Amino acid sequence: MSTTTFTHEFDTDSFKGKVSFATGIFIDGKFSAGASNTTIDVINPTNGKVITSIAEGTPADVDHAVQVAKRTFEQSWGLNVPGQQRGLLLNKLADLVEKHADEFAALEALDNGKTVFWAKVADLAISVDVLRYYAGWADKIHGQVIETSEDKLAYTRHEPFGVVGQIIPWNFPLMMMAWKIAPALATGNTIVLKPSEFTPLSALRMCALINEAGFPPGTVNVVVGYGNIVGQAMSEHMGIDKIAFTGSTLVGRKIMEAAAKSNLKNVTLELGGKSPNIVMNDADLEAAVNWSSHGIFWNHGQACCAGSRIYVQSQIYDQFLEAFTKKALSLKLGDPFAVDSYQGPQVSQVQYDRIMSYIDSGKQQGATVHLGGERHGTEGFWIQPTIFTDTTPDMRIVREEIFGPVGVVIKFEDEEDVVRQANDTMYGLAAAVFTKDITRGIQVAHRLQAGTVWVNCINQVHVNVPFGGYKQSGVGRELGEYALNNYTNVKAVHVNLGHTI
Repeated sequence: MSTTTFTHEFDTDSFKGKVSFATGIFIDGKFSAGASNTTIDVINPTNGKVITSIAEGTPADVDHAVQVAKRTFEQSWGLNVPGQQRGLLLNKLADLVEKHADEFAALEALDNGKTVFWAKVADLAISVDVLRYYAGWADKIHGQVIETSEDKLAYTRHEPFGVVGQIIPWNFPLMMMAWKIAPALATGNTIVLKPSEFTPLSALRMCALINEAGFPPGTVNVVVGYGNIVGQAMSEHMGIDKIAFTGSTLVGRKIMEAAAKSNLKNVTLELGGKSPNIVMNDADLEAAVNWSSHGIFWNHGQACCAGSRIYVQSQIYDQFLEAFTKKALSLKLGDPFAVDSYQGPQVSQVQYDRIMSYIDSGKQQGATVHLGGERHGTEGFWIQPTIFTDTTPDMRIVREEIFGPVGVVIKFEDEEDVVRQANDTMYGLAAAVFTKDITRGIQVAHRLQAGTVWVNCINQVHVNVPFGGYKQSGVGRELGEYALNNYTNVKAVHVNLGHTI
C-alpha cells in the first residue's frame, strides 16, 4: 500500500483553502505506509463521520524509529550540533508554524472539534511562543564549576539523554507536541513521538515543516498508533532513554511500570486533575463567574487543569449559582468553524460515552442536575454544559476526573473547611482562589496541594512558568527553565591538577 495522503478543501468563514499532506509513518524525514500496511480512521467529532484514514503504527515501526533516532543523535544531532544552531532551527520552525497558523487551526477544529477561535488564540499562539522560548535556551544549557581544592578542577555538564519517547494527548494536539519537542530539541535529544490516533492531523502536518526548517532527518520521528500497542512499545523499548507522557493517571502508572521493568528509563508524567476552584465571599462576583465558566467549560471541559470542583462560600452561594447558570446558558455550542461558537463537540464516541456515564452516575448517587446533563443535537459527540449541585464528597462526580463540560458547585462555610475539602483528592495539578483580599488569596494558595494555583484567574499558562502536578497528577514539570531538567543528564567531571595519592 502506498503512503496515505490527506486532502481537504476548507470553505469556512475562518479559513478558506486546500490542504494536502502525507499522513504516513514519519521516520528519517520520510513518510511510509508503515510495517503493517494498515490504517486508522480519523473521525469528525461534529458528525461522527470519517475524515480520512492514516497509516497505523506498530511496534516494528517504533523499533525502526528508535534505530534511526539513535543514529541521528550520534552522527548529526546531539552534541554534534551547537546549541546556537539548534536554536536557529527551532526559530525557523516557529516561523513556519506561525505562517501556517490558519491551516493548523482549521485542522485542530476538524479532527478535535475545538473552535477555530480558541485554536488560534490559545493553541497556536502558545505553540509558536514555546518553540521560540526554547530556541532561546538552546545555547544556554550551562553546567557549573565547583570549588573543591586547588589541586582539582571539578565541573558539571548537562548532556542530552539521547533518544526520547514522547506520547501526547488529543485535547491540545499541536500545543502538546510543541511543549514536548521544543525543550527536547533545545537540549540536543532526538525524538520518537506518538500523537493520539483521535487527533493526528496537526502533528503529521508538522512533520513537513520540520523537514522544511532544516532539522537533520531522523531528529523527530512520528508514529501514530494505538496507545496499548505503540505507546506500550515505546514505554518498554530498551533503546529509548527517556519517556515523557501527558494523559490520564491510569495510563501514566502503566508507562512508569513499563519503564521500570525495561531499562529504567527516565520518566516525566503530566497526568489528571480534579482541580478545586474556590470563590470567597469577598470575591468580585462577576469576574469569579466569568473565570469559573472559563475554568470548566473552556475546550469543552477537556483540560487536565479544568476547575471542575467549584467551592463557593455560603454568603454568596445563591448569587453565584444564579449568575453562573446564566453564563453557562449564554455559551454557544456550534460549528467549530463559526466565529461565534464557544464550545464544540467532545473529541470521540469513547469520550462522549465516558462523560455521559459520569452524568448518569451523579444522578444515580443523588446529586441534582441544576443545568444540562443531556446530549446536544442529534449527531456527533455534543454534550450540554452541565452543572451539578447537592453533591456529597464521596460521589464519583466530585472525586474522579470527568474530562468534560461538567462542574459541581459546592457550598462551604470557612477557610479551614474549604482547604480541607480542596486537598481531599488524589490529584494535585491545579487550583484557583477568588478573593479581593490578596493577602488571603496568597495564604490560601500556599496551603493548597497543587502544582499551579491561580489567584483571581484560572486556566492561564505562560511558556516561561512551570506547569505540573503534586501527588498523582504527575512527575516533573513542563514549560519554563524547569522543563530543561527533564531532558538532560548531569555529569560531574573531576580533573586532577597535580594532587598525588
